[in-house]
Amino acid sequence: MATVASLQVGKVRTLESEGRFWTTATFKEPVVGPVWLSRLGFAGDEQADRKNHGGPDKAALVYSADHYAGWHPDVISQPLPYGAFGENLSVRGMQEADVAVGDIYRLGGATVQVSQPRQPCSKQARRWGVADLVVRINQTGRTGWYLRVLEEGEVQAGDRFELLDRPHPEWPLPLVHEIFHFRKKDLEAARRLAACPALALAWKRELLRRLS
Repeated sequence: MATVASLQVGKVRTLESEGRFWTTATFKEPVVGPVWLSRLGFAGDEQADRKNHGGPDKAALVYSADHYAGWHPDVISQPLPYGAFGENLSVRGMQEADVAVGDIYRLGGATVQVSQPRQPCSKQARRWGVADLVVRINQTGRTGWYLRVLEEGEVQAGDRFELLDRPHPEWPLPLVHEIFHFRKKDLEAARRLAACPALALAWKRELLRRLS
């Protein structure tokens, strides 16, 4: 069963690289003990770009720590700590192929639902000094995924993802990722995916824009 190996939260930081300043909250630090997960995210967690991060459909970011070996040392030279990809929840025993949009899980004292695959951010490339990291994440499909919160509660490292319901088994995350990023001319697939009631609103809007 999938288990939370580590739980992270982070504050917005202002950093300088190559003579330019940038803000980010991608540096997440592990938390010991339970943390309250509300419909807007974990207590103590922040987002620098509220347009593209945060909100009810992106209350928490999950990334499979099982992927770390695929990044280090071949792509990222430094050892990867938990939270390496800005995730709140580093999970073991669970990857994108094991998850579908709409999946509902009991997680500690909270109930959560998968809303979309993660759309990688350029700030990850800045953090690790790998210019094409976003491209590599998209190509491999090792993106992570977002959760919305159906029932607020406390979550901590060691909690398990207990699957309660899978209302949309036809929408595994790898297929959703493929349609959204690589099959942009497949309008029939876009129409069917946009009709999935559990899909995040921002992705629905983008798919409907294609159809228009």
